[in-house]
Amino acid sequence: MSEATMNAWSAQARFAIYYAPSRASGWWDAGSAWLARDAESGASIDPPEAPALSLPLAELTTVPRRYGWHGTLVAPFRLAGHVSVADLLDVAEHWAQVQTPFALPVEAATLGDFVAMRPATPAADNRIRALAADALRVFAPLRIAPTSADIARRMEAPLTERQRELLVEWGYPYVLDEFRFHMTLSNSLDNAADRAAMVAWWHDKAQRLGPLTIDGAAIFVEPAPGEPFMLWQRLAFTGATGEQA
Repeated sequence: MSEATMNAWSAQARFAIYYAPSRASGWWDAGSAWLARDAESGASIDPPEAPALSLPLAELTTVPRRYGWHGTLVAPFRLAGHVSVADLLDVAEHWAQVQTPFALPVEAATLGDFVAMRPATPAADNRIRALAADALRVFAPLRIAPTSADIARRMEAPLTERQRELLVEWGYPYVLDEFRFHMTLSNSLDNAADRAAMVAWWHDKAQRLGPLTIDGAAIFVEPAPGEPFMLWQRLAFTGATGEQA
């Protein structure tokens, strides 16, 4: 992405550390097509032949489409006043250089009222949670601190006591032991038949694609409030080769 493009970003731009499958991966193609958008190129994509649904697939994936095909490691944040985009990239690249690639078995599931891919085993869940916890600690000093109003607004949600503690400490309630890695595939859906059809479609797809290869992360950016997130920089994990989680 050019310097001119970066300079066009709003002062309210948000950044996130996401897992995104390699561009050469079948997982990238499958997820991007499902959401009808390539978050790296910005191109629109014709969605696949979907299962029988109550509405066109594109109408049931508007929310995850804006964020792009990803799994969150560090939720979107704005940079602190003393931190530049170059600082963020420098920290991110150094962090990635010590991370070890690993394979992550995943499965399709209904999480609440939406559909997502999630780790298929407790070991896989623990492995990706450890990665996210490490990222949280590394990138926390770069984020602008949430205001009292931000905290109060989030406190209005139905949170457990532990989640409230994490919200106060980290500015976000779903971190560390409350973190649940997932790659969102739908909006919130009231129609249980739609959810079941999507889970079945992705169960078959995941069987063919195999485990996710966690061999890197990416910096995504929301250039201005409400705009689609774009994959700005990929971050290759260059530590020793790992094993399946």
